Amino acid sequence: MPLNKLDPSKLNSWKELKAQFDKEKFLTIEKLMEERGRLKNFSVEWEGLFLDFTKNRISQSTLNVLIKLCHESDLKNNIECYFNGDVINETEKRSVLHTALRSQKNESEEIDKVVNDIRQKIINIADKVINGDKTGYTGKKFTDVVNIGIGGSHLGQEMVVEGLSPFSQNIKTHFVSNIDPDYTAKVLEKLNPETTLFIIVSKSFNTIETIKNANKIKDWFIGKTNVKNIQDHFIAVSNNISAPKDFGVDANNILPIPEWVGGRFSLWGSAGLIIAITLGSENYRQLLNGANSMDKHFRESDFEKNIPVLLALISIWYNNFFKCETEAIIPYSELLNKLPGYLQQASMESNGKGTDRNNQKVNYETGGIIWGATGTNAQHSFFQLLHQGTKLIPCDFIAFQNPLSEDAEQHKILTANFLAQTNALMSGNKAKESYKNIQGNKPSNSLFINSLTPYNLGMLIALYENKIFTVGSILNIFSFDQWGVELGKSIAKGILDGNTDSLDDSTKNLLTRYKKGK
Repeated sequence: MPLNKLDPSKLNSWKELKAQFDKEKFLTIEKLMEERGRLKNFSVEWEGLFLDFTKNRISQSTLNVLIKLCHESDLKNNIECYFNGDVINETEKRSVLHTALRSQKNESEEIDKVVNDIRQKIINIADKVINGDKTGYTGKKFTDVVNIGIGGSHLGQEMVVEGLSPFSQNIKTHFVSNIDPDYTAKVLEKLNPETTLFIIVSKSFNTIETIKNANKIKDWFIGKTNVKNIQDHFIAVSNNISAPKDFGVDANNILPIPEWVGGRFSLWGSAGLIIAITLGSENYRQLLNGANSMDKHFRESDFEKNIPVLLALISIWYNNFFKCETEAIIPYSELLNKLPGYLQQASMESNGKGTDRNNQKVNYETGGIIWGATGTNAQHSFFQLLHQGTKLIPCDFIAFQNPLSEDAEQHKILTANFLAQTNALMSGNKAKESYKNIQGNKPSNSLFINSLTPYNLGMLIALYENKIFTVGSILNIFSFDQWGVELGKSIAKGILDGNTDSLDDSTKNLLTRYKKGK
């Protein structure tokens, strides 16, 4: 069953939201905080993950209409299509079932078998690498593992590995993604080929950046070792079986990526092998279990108390009615410094669309611009603009109640800053001198989580993935294709192949300058 194809701007609730905005657009958050029951009605907790969205320019009446928008857009039906494996990625004729990869039991026996086979293979490889049963060609235990991939084949994995580094099993991780040869050379300088395992992640095994890097690394390995049989040191994650074999990967070391898993959601399956090797199989299971718990919350909870749905509605409200173009993600954990970049890709690659599910140009805003950095670093850079600039930028603040280290004093300072900034954005500061005056009335959400564990990070990532789905569902766009990404790839291929006739004069001139400078 496909997703419905309702134009949200024609729904009664959308028209009501316009009226609500006209009526309440100048209301301050401080005034709205006086609403009866606001703390209770504007907060939700799920398994130690607490959302406070009281500091928003949203009244109870507006929230009620936003919930009505969910019902009128038939969100519940769309959520079921999502989890049931219906072909909701219509333009590519695929189901979207990355959620199945983190589920303990799926309704389809066929899907269940695929998921269990993939998971067992990941865990077996990870356990063997960690305990030394799987070694390099000299019999030495692996000390380093390198993930070779780009986009969805590396962003999520790198974010998780770094975010959960306190749980590392003492295997060093490296990520090669960009085609930049200088960076790849720098990574290789650090490595001993005898004790390094390489994972090539490419669904098609023909992504130009990935395959060029893989071939360069293969040549480096053979040059350093004089060993042409590379099968002990290379694993492939791909649906293309023949190309990895031709490359030299043993058939037993090729892990599949099901067609129903989009690249930017692939960390939950075979592409997450480096996560399991780095963290160990038990922590890897906990990551999956946390994500599955959030999926359950998303699928079963009423919209009024559904964290991904509420965050999606808040984004739609600011993007379409206040015309806020951007949202900032501010994690108060340096370990999560790559989370904003990961969510930038997951969100903007999904909902950066201008055509609806009826193949009509939309007349409303779809995906917003996602960006951010960690607190407290961010406070000493772009927070000046948040507080006193002319842009209205909603923010998600993410903090952890308990540190993983024993330094409670520094964590207390970190948490004080987290609390202070949301308060300052809301309250501002009235001063006689105009240059000191801080208007306030700037919105934020606060996500307060017990601690940064594999389980809790799994919940957090799945929260945002389900938020992304909700935004796309309500706004009547296809969130799971990426034709805009494909265009640039095809033009680049043409340039490399010498097919430049269709290029504009400016691009041809730049190409000529490049060739002259070589």
